[in-house]
Amino acid sequence: MAAKEQISCGIVIVAAGRGERAGSPKDGPKQYRAIGGRPVLCATLDIFTLWAKATRIVVVIHPDDAALFENALRLSLPNDTIVVTHGHATRQQSVLAGLRKLGDAGISHVLIHDAVRPFIDADMLDRIADELQSGAEAVLPAVAVADTLKRGDAGGHVTETVSRAGLYGAQTPQAFRFQPILAAHTAAESTGRADFTDDAAIAEWAGLPVRLVAGSPDNMKLTTQRDIAMADEKLNRTALPDVRTGNGYDVHQLVAGDGVTLCGVFIPHDQSLLGHSDADVALHALTDALLATCGAGDIGDHFPPSDPQWKGAPSHIFLEHAAGIVRDHGGTIMNADITLIAEAPKIGPHRLTMRETIANILGITLDRCSVKATTNETIGFVGRREGIAAIATATVVFGRGAA
Repeated sequence: MAAKEQISCGIVIVAAGRGERAGSPKDGPKQYRAIGGRPVLCATLDIFTLWAKATRIVVVIHPDDAALFENALRLSLPNDTIVVTHGHATRQQSVLAGLRKLGDAGISHVLIHDAVRPFIDADMLDRIADELQSGAEAVLPAVAVADTLKRGDAGGHVTETVSRAGLYGAQTPQAFRFQPILAAHTAAESTGRADFTDDAAIAEWAGLPVRLVAGSPDNMKLTTQRDIAMADEKLNRTALPDVRTGNGYDVHQLVAGDGVTLCGVFIPHDQSLLGHSDADVALHALTDALLATCGAGDIGDHFPPSDPQWKGAPSHIFLEHAAGIVRDHGGTIMNADITLIAEAPKIGPHRLTMRETIANILGITLDRCSVKATTNETIGFVGRREGIAAIATATVVFGRGAA
């Protein structure tokens, strides 16, 4: 048995279309319509991000869609191999732009995929890769036609029944050796041929043998508004909710003073917390917990203590900023829980006000905010009243439109 060829796969995702059949233009191009709480393009990108054989991904977008694409990229899985280029008037021209963008990637093969086919799966991609590794010049995933086919005339009458034997519905991603398909697309452009409906047709025209592999009935192209609605229903019914939990911890030293600020509430006391800002350990810990749910670093990244503008600043500024970042990432804050570790002052009399303050800052209901307190039983720096510590946990749901 011959050894399988070692391949490296670039990906071209075509996302420059206008989607005229997908409803009102005010709703935007179909690749950016929401399914399962995120743009269609996000689901497509995630599949290739998770596929180990993808070495670089080029997304071909319309020049007017830069902001839409950046939003979709932010809501997708992190992937530092994604690059973008602008498309043109036709799909064929846009694919060529994507192929040229891959020209310096050192890849052996390329998969060309429609952005509005978000239900591809790893099994199909592996079937395609197996054929490429076996030496195929071009690979087309396809599904055998099951319906009886009729040919009609201009008057709307059937003229004949067409045999469906050997007929297939073509899907994407279509895969090719990189240099031959780039040459084929370039030749089609130079000869003025702009009437090809897919990349396999260009390969056939250029004399490249195209091998069929099993596609998937689930790999539907979202064309109409109804298609998008059905895709949204499918994802909302079957996809796991994106629930994330973040933790935060902070501690500040106690020094002689007249009171401490905890959870945004000033409590008179014979000591104060030492810090660059108001040293509210509770809100600092909760800020870190929220940032953790979307991988946005920690409080020091956003508000460095070396920056004089934050000297003495109220910590609600930090928490509001973190909540805004979470919402910009498509997150809905579901719960905030803080545990204060201190020998003094007493937290109980202030707990309700603290919870109300947090609820107002985060824009959530009171029952989603919890504040607890415990002592350290006179052990350690907390027990010696040298400092106060706080532990915070935040729960956020991303991309599902949770209330």
